Amino acid sequence: MNLRALIADDEPLARERLRFLLSDDAEFEVAGECRNGKEVLAVLKEEHYDVLFLDIQMPGGSGFEVIEQIGIAHMPVTVFVTAHNHYAVKAFDVHALDYLTKPVEPERLKATLARVKQRIAAQTALMTQEKLKSMLAILGGEPAERREIPKEFPKRLVIPNGIKDSFVNVEDIEWIEAADYYSCLHVGPRNFMLRESIKELANTLDPKKFVRVHRSAIVNIDHVREILREGRNEGWVLLANEHRLKMSKVGWQSLLAASRG
Repeated sequence: MNLRALIADDEPLARERLRFLLSDDAEFEVAGECRNGKEVLAVLKEEHYDVLFLDIQMPGGSGFEVIEQIGIAHMPVTVFVTAHNHYAVKAFDVHALDYLTKPVEPERLKATLARVKQRIAAQTALMTQEKLKSMLAILGGEPAERREIPKEFPKRLVIPNGIKDSFVNVEDIEWIEAADYYSCLHVGPRNFMLRESIKELANTLDPKKFVRVHRSAIVNIDHVREILREGRNEGWVLLANEHRLKMSKVGWQSLLAASRG
């Protein structure tokens, strides 16, 4: 995998440090640098980049103004790199993958790069499936929307954890708990914090195995022992480890549908 990176920062020393740190990973190529928001806009409209390391406070347009003008759907995978930590919530509102504060620490960047690779691999797989779906539709003479191509779901997740990355087998996850912009993966006696929202994970994992039973919880149906109903709209899910999770009416319906499938 050869990934083209664009660095946007008005501080020369910040660009130099990030370029130096990225040189340790052979899969990333610093293919461009910008000094202000205006340059970023011009470059993104002309060239393709896989990942953008974007400062927030720059002359000629802030990082948020760049995203607003380009459009979230047309942005590369975006990692904010800034000296200020109070923009984090807004950064994730515009779907930034990560938020690094200066000076960037090598191990923290390493964890971010692992997540960048994971995100791009998932996007590439999805694009490949869509192309194959269209080709089969053309060859078969049927509209693309009527031909179903099996979707591939991740078997392992990479969890950045300080100076090391942990690998978690998806089938071992018992349930997932929402924690703001993070999700807590419950795997036996261990918990792992992943910088992905529960909504993103619900769209990533196999819906036949992982069901969102409540706005704050996803369960692995292989670990569900009982469903406890309370009235018409709410109830509880009892896991094999005796843990009880609140369940909404929609969650109950989704769980029953997945169990029948």
